[in-house]
Amino acid sequence: MTVFSQMAAAGHEQVCHVADADTGLRAIVAVHSTALGPGLGGVRIREYADEQAALVDVLRLSEAMSYKAACAGLRCGGAKAVVLGPFPRDREAAMHALGRAVDGLSGRYVATEDMGMTEADIALLNEVTPHAVGRSLEAGGSGDPSPHTADGVIAGMRASLRAAGRAVDFQDLRVAVQGCGNVGLGVIERLLAAGATVIASDISQQARERAAGAGAQIVDNDRIHAESADIFAPCGIGAILNAGSIAELGCAIVAGGANNQLAEAEDGERLAARGIVYAPDFVINAGGLINVSDELDSEGYNAERVRFRVASIESTLDEVFAQASAQGETTERVAMAMAKTRIEAGSR
Repeated sequence: MTVFSQMAAAGHEQVCHVADADTGLRAIVAVHSTALGPGLGGVRIREYADEQAALVDVLRLSEAMSYKAACAGLRCGGAKAVVLGPFPRDREAAMHALGRAVDGLSGRYVATEDMGMTEADIALLNEVTPHAVGRSLEAGGSGDPSPHTADGVIAGMRASLRAAGRAVDFQDLRVAVQGCGNVGLGVIERLLAAGATVIASDISQQARERAAGAGAQIVDNDRIHAESADIFAPCGIGAILNAGSIAELGCAIVAGGANNQLAEAEDGERLAARGIVYAPDFVINAGGLINVSDELDSEGYNAERVRFRVASIESTLDEVFAQASAQGETTERVAMAMAKTRIEAGSR
């Protein structure tokens, strides 16, 4: 498929390839939709197998950001950037090069943190462009978005328990968390504080040690999805739910913070066929986006407003689950239809 045909498949508005000869920076920026506002999404630094793999990832991620923003009721669209690793050694110069590329899009793309990025990197982008959010609290920004993502995941788990006919209480629940990065660890800490038993996994030894130190039991990362648990929470890489892994799931609910959890569209149907309650990822993991998007408000960042909007993820999922049950449809399709309706209304 050509780049144009891949863009047309999901309705992307713009794709930009960035190459900086001085630093060796290679990046791709994808703007999916600006119908509701500027395309907002993180910069992901990752070593990809090839350029096509990077393009596929940035297209999928930017599309998901549009749906995430729409379901959260935000006045922004969806976009994403990926930097093909390894990142250049001169980080400051490379971030400035990326910032200039972002600035060249004249506000159609607003960058923020994702995998491999820090608040310090956002500060470097801000030295050459105003179109980057996620600054530190000390600099008047919204700070680390991961606690807000974790709060949203917990709120989504409550709605998922209700949809599964369970008591909305984490006491004595067994939850399997795959991925113990900042979001995953935050979810683990909140679950343990609420009385749940947590098993966890990660490919990183350091992350595993942090999770164990918090009180989680560490298990095999490749098999955690098959562990017997009330809830499976993917909080690491995407596409973890596929035909093979879904057949092996040992849970009643899938509710986690990872992006693009379904490997393909049919996986939503596979989950439903097994009677597993699935919280669509672009709804449940919107807390971080809600947090950074608040920097775009004309009145400035408001922490109380962010807490309210993150808490509302629970009621949004209640609505998704109710519609899915009434229509006999998968939660993924219901949430997607909800997002597309809001985006189309914005276009009009």
